Amino acid sequence: MDVFLKGCETMLVLSGILVMVIGLMLRFNALLVVVAAGFVTGLAGGLSINDIVGAIGEAFVKNRYMSLFILILPVIGLMERHGLRERAEILIGKINAATAGRIFMIYLFVRQVTVAFGINMSGMVAMVRPLIAPMSEAAVAQGRPVSQRTLDKVRGIAASADNTGNFFGQNLFLAAGGLLLIKGVMEQLGYSVELTDMVLYGLPTAVCAYIVNFIRFIIFDKTIQAYVARDEADMKAGKLVPNEFNILVTPEELAKGGK
Repeated sequence: MDVFLKGCETMLVLSGILVMVIGLMLRFNALLVVVAAGFVTGLAGGLSINDIVGAIGEAFVKNRYMSLFILILPVIGLMERHGLRERAEILIGKINAATAGRIFMIYLFVRQVTVAFGINMSGMVAMVRPLIAPMSEAAVAQGRPVSQRTLDKVRGIAASADNTGNFFGQNLFLAAGGLLLIKGVMEQLGYSVELTDMVLYGLPTAVCAYIVNFIRFIIFDKTIQAYVARDEADMKAGKLVPNEFNILVTPEELAKGGK
């Protein structure tokens, strides 16, 4: 009975999630919805208004560094304007053994390890878009023009490598928000858990995730060549022609671009 009552109390505390779901479904202002959910959760947990406001202010002060991503975007844009993508492509073009799959293998490993140590590389913004995607595209194309569909395939796998590394690596960090949330919920239910134990349980999953994706990247290296071969066949047949960016497009698209 006590466990049931504790479970009900926990569900009541989580009522803020319901507020967020309803508020976002009704398309209310996202910031107001989040603040309202915080107040609902705090009141359900027995906190006073002053305590809730203090908790929100403390969380904002501790996480104010999150706004740094706003500064990353113009910096990356400036670097790309001065040839970051082109230099990355040229570098990979000079390495004969480089393949897109091998680049993804290395990046996935680095992403998992850095996240496990609590280091945020701002994956999509700072790594995938300006570096990993261009290098893998160059490794696939090898100086040949390829279509947008081939580039999109490569970029999708590059993004998946970042997401996988971040997802399975973050639970290996003792101060990860997900682990702290699990620990808090379990202790409210009367179960004592240690962060180190949760990390040890998450380690085999992270290793298996890397092995599965390692195999997936090997298969990708073989299958992406079918895309490149199809692009070459379409180019020989006149269905696709290279544009000014050395990307294969249809003659109609090229004519529209010329206008």
